Amino acid sequence: MSVPIPQPPSVPFLGNVFSIDKELPLGSFSLLAKQYGEIYQLNIIGRSVVFVNSAELVREVSNDKKFQKNVPGALAEVRRAAGDGLFTAYADEPNWAIAHRLLMPAFGTANIRNMFDDMKDICSQLVLKWSRFGPDYVISPTEDFTRLTLDTIALCAMNYRFNSFYSETLPPFCEAMTDFLKECNARANRPAIVQSLMTGATAKFEADCKHMVDVASEIVKHRRLHPIEKKDLLNAMLYGKDPKTGQGLGDDAITKNLITFLIAGHETTSGMLSFTTYHLLKNPEKLIRLRKEVDDVTQGNPITLEHLSKLPYLNAVLREALRLNSTAALRSVTALEDCVLAGKYSIKKGQGIAINNHEAHHDPKVWGEDADEFKPERMLDGKFEAMPPESWQPFGFGMRACIGRPFAWQEALLVMATIVQTFDLSFHDPSYNLEVKQALTLKPKDFYIHASLRSNAAHLLSTPSSSLLAGRSTAKDLTPTSAPVESDDGKPRPPLYVLYGSNTGTSESFAQRIASDASSHGFKASIGTLDQSVGRVFKDGPVVIITASFEGQPADNAAQAVQWLEQGATDTEFEGLKYALFGCGNRDWVRTYQRIPRLVDELLEKKGGMRLLPRGEGDAAGSTFFEDFDAWEAELWSTLTKEYNTVSEQVEESLKVETTTSGTTRASDLRQPDAKLGTVTQNKVLTKPPASGVKRHIEFALPEGSSYRAGDYLAILPVNPMELVKRALAHFNLSAEEEVTISSSSPSTLPLNRPINVQSLLSGYVELSQPVSTKDLQVLSSQASDPATKSKLEALTSDYKASVLEKRISLLDILESYRDIQMPFTTFLKLLPPMRIRQYSISSSPLADPEHATLTVSIVEGAPIPGHRDVPFLGVASNYLARLRPGERVQLMVKASATQFHPPSDLSVPILMFCAGSGLAPMRGFIQERAKQKESGREVGPMYLFFGCRSPEEDYLYAEDDLAEWVKMGVVDVRPAFSRASEKSEGCKYVQERIWHDREDVRKAYDAGARFYVCGSRKVATGVRNVCIDILKMVQNYSEEEAQQAWERVEQERGASDIFE
Repeated sequence: MSVPIPQPPSVPFLGNVFSIDKELPLGSFSLLAKQYGEIYQLNIIGRSVVFVNSAELVREVSNDKKFQKNVPGALAEVRRAAGDGLFTAYADEPNWAIAHRLLMPAFGTANIRNMFDDMKDICSQLVLKWSRFGPDYVISPTEDFTRLTLDTIALCAMNYRFNSFYSETLPPFCEAMTDFLKECNARANRPAIVQSLMTGATAKFEADCKHMVDVASEIVKHRRLHPIEKKDLLNAMLYGKDPKTGQGLGDDAITKNLITFLIAGHETTSGMLSFTTYHLLKNPEKLIRLRKEVDDVTQGNPITLEHLSKLPYLNAVLREALRLNSTAALRSVTALEDCVLAGKYSIKKGQGIAINNHEAHHDPKVWGEDADEFKPERMLDGKFEAMPPESWQPFGFGMRACIGRPFAWQEALLVMATIVQTFDLSFHDPSYNLEVKQALTLKPKDFYIHASLRSNAAHLLSTPSSSLLAGRSTAKDLTPTSAPVESDDGKPRPPLYVLYGSNTGTSESFAQRIASDASSHGFKASIGTLDQSVGRVFKDGPVVIITASFEGQPADNAAQAVQWLEQGATDTEFEGLKYALFGCGNRDWVRTYQRIPRLVDELLEKKGGMRLLPRGEGDAAGSTFFEDFDAWEAELWSTLTKEYNTVSEQVEESLKVETTTSGTTRASDLRQPDAKLGTVTQNKVLTKPPASGVKRHIEFALPEGSSYRAGDYLAILPVNPMELVKRALAHFNLSAEEEVTISSSSPSTLPLNRPINVQSLLSGYVELSQPVSTKDLQVLSSQASDPATKSKLEALTSDYKASVLEKRISLLDILESYRDIQMPFTTFLKLLPPMRIRQYSISSSPLADPEHATLTVSIVEGAPIPGHRDVPFLGVASNYLARLRPGERVQLMVKASATQFHPPSDLSVPILMFCAGSGLAPMRGFIQERAKQKESGREVGPMYLFFGCRSPEEDYLYAEDDLAEWVKMGVVDVRPAFSRASEKSEGCKYVQERIWHDREDVRKAYDAGARFYVCGSRKVATGVRNVCIDILKMVQNYSEEEAQQAWERVEQERGASDIFE
């Protein structure tokens, strides 16, 4: 029996056009596939299109006898320039068949091999550019690969040189082509009446088209007048005769095919190279393996044609990159007859079908549950050849598949092998996650890198932990930057290399502090990320490493370094290196606490490094985090001064603050361009009096180009509460509008060498409410004039945890309480840590709205502390969020969560969710996602939500709206535990009690292969763990040890947790 093909709700005349993102249509098609499944249909301004998304359906429509390529939408617009060229010809146009038969031999193996020298010519120009600009230069690989592939196809196919690397801007042809293709994509989705009104866009489109045709025509004309002896594509078309008909191609047809080669021959390959570069940088262990293969094969010699056939791993890397990100992710066919797909979906003759290769290439039925991960190994050792037929189709299928595949493959092998052999690459923004831009093909968006010659001496870049912490920069004004180092005062100082791995800024701030203090201990400091040290061994001075562990994984800007230490560095690589290491971690992740710092420390020592002092540890969830770092830092300087025979001395203050003007106007936002700003669309209170803590639901319109998955985070860069800023201004007798200019001879995260008003400085660049550290208390004591004050500060130091940390006593609190401390504003700024980003779990699903994301946030407030603070404590980020109003702009970015903290791709898998309070956030996103999927007609597995709060009247979040609706739909079964109204929750006060009460349901879900998710405080996570172990003991008759081991396997294989305080 035929099954209806699902379709989203539509509007009259326009159909489903509003379901499609005009900037990134593929993103919309993929979200619709996630919602509706393997097949759905859209009405695009009266044109019916069926989308097939599963590998099975793609395989079925990959049949030239039943389905024929069509040229709809954007491709039809491309015909304005390319006409009946190979890529855009209709099936019944004779020139396609003639050109295809003429050119097939030209793309044969022998002819492609003969193009190697021309390919290498252009490749060497890219290498020369990257080498000359140096490691500080910010490279747009997408732009440079576009130059490379355009120049390569032009030289190889028609002996024409665009010389793209000889000018700062792209050649006019390339700019015209880029704009033309983008407009083709846009015109395909515009109603005719709207298009008719866009006279300016139409004029530009026609001018771009004319320029492309003029250039191609001139190339043909020039060759006619100046023939050459070269077996290139242009000569094949000019002088070749079709073996079947004896006909040749006219100049008009040749011109159109030249345009086709210039479009298709560079667009897709530049995208492939860009995506490959991204995936290698994001997966440094793969880059290390590839580099070893290239080095082993080439033995340091220039790459030759013969080398390319000896690089199986590089082949696998390219195949896997194309699987994950096919540059031509969609193709279209027409049914030649009535048929039934998968035995149930009726398709009429003439129906247009869009083949979504992007989704088929991520189909877990073919590629496994790790289909979204970059694993070139799945393409090795016969696995690629053993795949089901037509599972991998980045070059299309059948008669109309890409004729230039051998050309593109040889070019890609040469370029990637050369880059890996020549350069060390690193992200410009270590936290960058792939964003995609779409014209006719797909390419990475806002993707920038650094490239340093592998033979280069050490060079460090002080790269911010997050782009939110970076200064103002755009694609057009990115300029070379380098880490500031201390000025040379004429005294010989041994170098000190400070390396950090940091996502949220904490490790970075510790590293900045060490670098800033270096001169007072006789050292000259350089600071940079751990990834900047890959391939370099510093032997002329000590190396200090501050690095963190995030759920057992390295920070974004330390991932390459860790992989190099594990796999790339030799067993004696670090002989002669002396180092010290401090690790930041969180004991809430018991199994992975300090994993990365411990691993780095062990590998450095094992491979020849000399540890100068025991590794330091800081627990971000503990009460002595900053105190532990202070103690380790003191031991560090004591050790270093002895080891290197330096003298600790008072030096001139490295940070200087100069008043510029009294200031009457506010400075603009100095931190981030609008492209990184989200907009608040809703902010409402979820709790009701007399709830002890306020919780809010906040919705944001995301920055353009952002995308997320259920379970991801929003990273927020907050500002200090205005009450706190005014207190600081009043204490130092400063005007809010007063402008200052800050200079520093040491590394600093403060805005340097430009005027900024004091209010902006105190609002956005420093943490005003951070608890004062023990080291800061010593500085305060040294500046106190009253002996009684010194005595009280010593008492605070001796009882630091109870008297300072638990009460959250800040530096400003101390200064206000003890007026005899005359601290200069410069010292105050230097002691304050830099503003950190905060991460919050997203509480929505992109299936509900891909352009909006919501947060569910607890607002943190504390009571005044008599004698120290006569005003309430205000959590910086939560109060910043609480006070936002609709329409306000916020600096934010999406951060991917751990791989496992997402709903399973198999919708039938049961889900068990355990949370309390605002820990409901990611669970709400999971439930919303399955609700949208069920609403679209898909079968979904059971979901159980175990949720703890105080009472149904106070803080039972979303109970009256979203949860009630989803329960009614049969999507989720909610099991609350009310700590203040247990009589309304089966006598259960806490989540773990409710789990035990409903243990039979938990057991059934466990037996059915359920995924387990935990979100909440350490107390909640511990309670959930203990009760699940108890259930295992009871049900499986396990001993305590056996039950613990069983639960650890569940956590590793089908569990995920997100723990916060």
